[in-house]
Order: sequence, then structure tokens, then C-alpha cells
Amino acid sequence: MAQELVKIYNLVKRYKEGERNFTGINLNEANLSRINLSQANLSDASLCVTNLSGANLSGINLSRANLNVGRLSQANLTGANLSRATLNVANLVRADLSDAILIETLAIRSELIRARLNNANLTKANLNGADLREARVGQANFSQANLSGANLRGVSGASTNLQRADLRRANLVKANLPKANFSHAEMRQTNLTYADLRQANLSGANLRWADLRGANLLGADLSGANLSGANLSGANLSRATLAKASLVHVDLTQANLIKADWMGADISGATLTGAKLYEVPRFNLKAEDITCEWVDLSANGDHSEVYQFNPETLKKFFNQVLPTVQVIVDAPLDLEANLVLAETYHHIAKEYALLKHPPSIDTDIRRTVITFRIDREEYLFSMGCLAIFPFDDASKTQKNIVSLVRNLQDRSEKNQNQLRVLAAMGEVISKAHDLKQVVKSIRSEQIPSFFHRPTQMILTNTSQKKLTVHTHCDFGKRFKPSIVDRERDNHSSKFIEPILFDGEQVIDFVDSFDYLS
Repeated sequence: MAQELVKIYNLVKRYKEGERNFTGINLNEANLSRINLSQANLSDASLCVTNLSGANLSGINLSRANLNVGRLSQANLTGANLSRATLNVANLVRADLSDAILIETLAIRSELIRARLNNANLTKANLNGADLREARVGQANFSQANLSGANLRGVSGASTNLQRADLRRANLVKANLPKANFSHAEMRQTNLTYADLRQANLSGANLRWADLRGANLLGADLSGANLSGANLSGANLSRATLAKASLVHVDLTQANLIKADWMGADISGATLTGAKLYEVPRFNLKAEDITCEWVDLSANGDHSEVYQFNPETLKKFFNQVLPTVQVIVDAPLDLEANLVLAETYHHIAKEYALLKHPPSIDTDIRRTVITFRIDREEYLFSMGCLAIFPFDDASKTQKNIVSLVRNLQDRSEKNQNQLRVLAAMGEVISKAHDLKQVVKSIRSEQIPSFFHRPTQMILTNTSQKKLTVHTHCDFGKRFKPSIVDRERDNHSSKFIEPILFDGEQVIDFVDSFDYLS
């Protein structure tokens, strides 16, 4: 005991005299509670079972130090360097580790209850089985850290970095971690019940069998995440991104998916009874053996628009295909025409946001098929008007489309599908003059012959019903019209082919739109 007191006295004396270098010092089991060693260098020190509770250790260098079973409760370790230190089973309850460096630190089963870890760097730290209940971890860096089996219940802080961290079987119940980065983290069987993960990045994370009941994932990125077998019942996934995620056998009972994006996700075997699916696209889903009795399609998720399923309607609902607009050109696409086409669509897109994605183009020795895929069926006619703009057939095709849509306008009673189509067409018509000027500014006398060739336009809705809105009279013919023939066709009403279908066809086509989409 006397020897220990001498050690402590000498340490305090040397520190007060201005000495700061105590590298490799041995103070095992010493009582250094409330001591001031701020900015001191104790790297490689041995401090096993040492009592440093309440001590001022701000800015201290404890790199590679051995602090196993150390007592550091309420210690001030702000800005401390604990890289590769050993803190197994240490008591750091309420310790302040803000801005501390704990890279590759060993802290297995350590106690960090209500500790402050804001802006701390714990890259590759081993916190297996550690207790971090209610710790503050705002902007802390846990990338590649081992937190398997750790208790993180009630931890809080925004923008925490847990990229590629190991959180298997960790407890994050009621964790408050908005904008946290969990990308590619290992989170199998992690308990995230009622966790607040708004706008968090969970892309590529492994969340198999994770418990996310009641979790708030508003605006979160779960693209490419593996959620197979996870429980998301009652979770808020509004505006979340689940593109290409695995949701096999996931429980989404009563989950809020309003305006979520799960294009390309695998929801085979999922349970979706009572899910809120307002404005959720259901294209390119892998959706076999779904369990779902009903869904809520109301804008506010208030059950004002409930849709009940039978086996046939259930399969159709979750197996949609994107509606398309196809412009089929009776000529192969060459490089020069391709450049003009891309430039024209680029300028149109600046004026009209509907043309936000480039088309897919298939060409062979005779024809070119330009396919636009859109998210909502009511924009099929509008997109048709835009897609044809670069071609000589634009005016006739657009007149046909306007004439067809007028059949809807003339009806005394209009359903929601018809009203949506009319509203969408109104947007295009309001900008028609500007769009014509845009195209006119691009076209020249030397425009490639590709744009003079006959075209056909086909609209396809999500029910796979097709509507041919225009076919040039020379489309499919082997001969190439002369310039004289083309001008005569453009300027003489005698050569403008009539619409070969009546108004009921367009009404049937529109009424077959999936209103639920």
C-alpha cells in the first residue's frame, strides 16, 4: 500500500512540475480517481484494475495501454488517444469520450452506459458484448467495428457512421440514429424495434431475421439490402428506397410504405396485409406466394381507401409491368441520327420533366424501336406527344392523340383514370408552343433522312393492353417515298390517313388502367 502511494505521489509531483511523458508506466490497481493527467503521454502503460473514475484525462495518450477492468466512470477523456488500447470489461459509465480516438481498441464487454462518444473514432474497434445503453454517438465513426451482441438500447445521435460494422444480435431497441450510415453492415438478428432510423443509409446491409417492428425508416435507403425473414410490421417506410432489396418472407403487416420505391425487389412469400401502399410503384417485383388480405391506398394512410384481394386480383396487383410508349421507325438508326435524336430529347426534357429517363433503342437492318418506360399510366398519351417530336410524323401523330383524348373530354361523366389523363395532357398542351420552338431550333435542312421515314406509335398499359395511335400510310412498305411524295403527304389532307378506331377503344384502353397504381 505504501509503495502504491509513493508511485501516485511521484506521478502527481512530476506532472505538476510539467513532465508529461509517462510512457510504459505501471500503475496496476492504483487509485487515481479524480486525478488530473490532461495531455499526458501514458502510451503502453499498464493500468489494469486502476481506478480513474472522475479523472481529467482530456487529450491524454493511452494508445496501446492496458486498462482491462479499469474504472473510468465519469472520466473526462475528450480528445484522448486510445488507439489499440485494451479496455475489456472496463467501467466507462458516463465517461466523456467526445472526439476521442479508439481505432482498433479492444473494449469487449466494457460498460459505456450513457457515455459520450460524439465525433469519436472507433474504426475497427472491438466492442463485442459491450453495454452502450443511452450512449451519445452523434457523428461517431464505428466503421468496421465489432458490435456483435452489444447493448445499444436507446443510443442517440445523428449521422453516426456504422458502415460495414458487425451488429449481429445487437440490441438497438429505441435507438435514435437519424441519417446514420449502416451501408453493408452485418445486422443479422439485430433488434431494432421502435428505432428511429429516418434517412439512414442501410444500402447493402444484411438484415436477415432482424426485428424492425415499429421502426421509423422514413426516407431511409435500403437499396440492395437483405431483409429476408425480417419483421417490419408497423414500421414506417414512407419514401424509403427498397430497390432491388430482398424482402423474401418479410412481415410488412400494417407497415407504412407510402411513396416508397421497391422497384426490382424480391417480395416472394412476404406478408403485406394492411400495408399502406399509396403511390407505391409495383413494377418489376418478384412477387410469388404473397400473403395479403387487403391494403390501404389512401394518401394519408387513414383507411379511407381499402382494397380487398382475392387470389386473382392479388397476383395482378403485385405483378405489374411498366407502361410504355413505342415509336417504331421504318429505318435503321445511324450514328448521325442517334446524335440528333439524343440532343432533341435532351432539350425536350429541360422543358418537360416527364421525359426524365432516356429511351431504350433497338435497331436492325430495317427498323428502329424507341421505347419509353414511364411510372404512371395517365402519362401515356402525354409521353406519346413528346416522344414523336423529332420526326416528320409528329404533327399527325399528335393530332391523332389529341383527337383520341377528346373522346374522354366529351364524356359527361368521367372516372378518375380519365380525369388523370386529361390533366396530364393539359400539361403538355400548355407547353406545346415552347416545345415546337425547341425542336425547330435543333432541326435543320441537313437533318438525317431517318427523321423523314414513316413511323408507327404504340401505347401499352400495365394490363398489357395496346393502343396504336398512329401508323403512317407508307409504314412497312418496301419502297422509299420520294421527297415529292413526302411533301405531298405532309401538306395535302387527301393523304392524311384517318384514325381507324372509334372513341370507345380509347375509353376501354384508359378504363383498363390500374387505378391502384
